[in-house]
Amino acid sequence: MTNLNRLAAAVAALVALAGAVFAQDLPQLRAALLKTGTVNWEIATIKANGFDTANGFDLLVQDYADNAATRIALEGGEADVVVADWIWVAMMRAEGKDFVFLPYSRAVGSLVVRDDSGIASLSDLKGKKIGVAGGPLDKSWLILRAYAEKQHGMDLAAETEQVFGAPPLIFKAGLDGETAGAVNFWHFLAKMKAKGMHDLVTVTEAATALGLDPDTPLLGYVLKDDYVAAHPEVAQGLARASAAAKEKLRTDDTAWDAIRPMM
Repeated sequence: MTNLNRLAAAVAALVALAGAVFAQDLPQLRAALLKTGTVNWEIATIKANGFDTANGFDLLVQDYADNAATRIALEGGEADVVVADWIWVAMMRAEGKDFVFLPYSRAVGSLVVRDDSGIASLSDLKGKKIGVAGGPLDKSWLILRAYAEKQHGMDLAAETEQVFGAPPLIFKAGLDGETAGAVNFWHFLAKMKAKGMHDLVTVTEAATALGLDPDTPLLGYVLKDDYVAAHPEVAQGLARASAAAKEKLRTDDTAWDAIRPMM
């Protein structure tokens, strides 16, 4: 190793050490996240580019297998922020929970069926199984239930059998024919449609029919109000870091290389 290379290595080590020391001095934001969620693409971009420390906080990520576990972590004080839909947040606030919603994404899913299923409408699903990712309070499932009631006079929950599970399980069940239809996260749906399934009803179509604005972000970062009151600079920093990550992914193709293994 030349003297120049040694110097460069020493400088890099000092920069890394300085960054670590700096991060230790910043308030920590503990994020409980679904391991298979697309929010991890944004979070990884935030961490890789130091958008958290640049905006005054140190983001710590805790992976969970399902959304319910992330919400329990938030309510139990094991996490400071999770990603959830505004419908769930509204229900929790109605119960007296002090949750704050920071809009994150407008990406929504759909109800898909196999191309060879012969299913042409929601009515054709009566008596059949539907796989639902995210649980019975998932925003896509709730919107689709309301749509089925309005458009078809159908109680989708009562007239079908639901199989709730993590996105990978719903993905497999739908493709294997274990369920007649599937409601999954959009990035899993893209793979399902590439393997012989198609949209029966999209959440965007259902929301529009119900009079909802399809441009309203359904997903957001959720924090407790008392945390935001105690750390307003962290909440503001998260909003800035999220925007910076989105802009990075929008404008820099190479930024996708780091997150490709997650897809």
